[in-house]
Amino acid sequence: MDGTLLNTIGDLAVACNHMLALRSMEGHTYEEYCGFVGNGITRLVERAIPEGLRTAEYIAAARRDFLEYYFDHIDIHTHPYEGVHALLRRLSAAGVMLAVASNKFDAGTKRLIERFFPDVPFVAVYGNREGFPLKPDAALLQTIIAECGGDASQCWMVGDSGVDMQTAHAAGARSIGVSWGFRSREELSENGAGVIADTVDEVFSAIVY
Repeated sequence: MDGTLLNTIGDLAVACNHMLALRSMEGHTYEEYCGFVGNGITRLVERAIPEGLRTAEYIAAARRDFLEYYFDHIDIHTHPYEGVHALLRRLSAAGVMLAVASNKFDAGTKRLIERFFPDVPFVAVYGNREGFPLKPDAALLQTIIAECGGDASQCWMVGDSGVDMQTAHAAGARSIGVSWGFRSREELSENGAGVIADTVDEVFSAIVY
C-alpha cells in the first residue's frame, strides 16, 4: 500500500518528527524517511531515533507516542498516486481479484483503504497484525491467496521495495516493482522484480495480457 497505492510519507514523517520533538530531538527529511519505511512501524521508529537510544523499552515508548499522533493525523498529507484509483477499477472490471498486504499496522491499513478507495472491491485488506510476521515473510500473502482460493503462481505481488519483491518470491508469486514509490529501480532489480513498471498502464498490461 505505502509507496504503491498511496504516498504516505508526508504523514509518517510528520508523526515521527512529532515523536522526536517530544524528546527534544531533531527531525528527519522526506528523503530520509523514504529509506526508513517498509518494515513496519517499529522499525520506522527505531530508525528515526538515535542509535544509542535504541533499547526495547525506549523504542516501545517512542512507538506509542508515534501511533497516538499518527492515527489521528493519518490522512492529512497522504494521497493516492496518480492513476492508481483508475488502475484498481480497471483491474477489477477485468476480473482481477484485488487485495492489500501491508507492513503498516492493521487498523491504519484498513482506515486508509476505506478513506481513499471506498468503491474498490478488495477481497482482503490486511496490515501487520498479531500472529503474522512482517514481510518479507510470506505468511500474510499466503493467507490472502488461500482465502481467495488462488494459485500463488497466478498471483502478482505489486510493490515499491525489495521487501515486496522478496515476499513475492517467498510465496511463489509473480512480482511487479513500481518505480514511483519510495525505493529505487536498482533495489527492485536487485531483489528480483519480474517486471519494473513506470506507469499504471504498464502494471495493467503485465497483469492483464
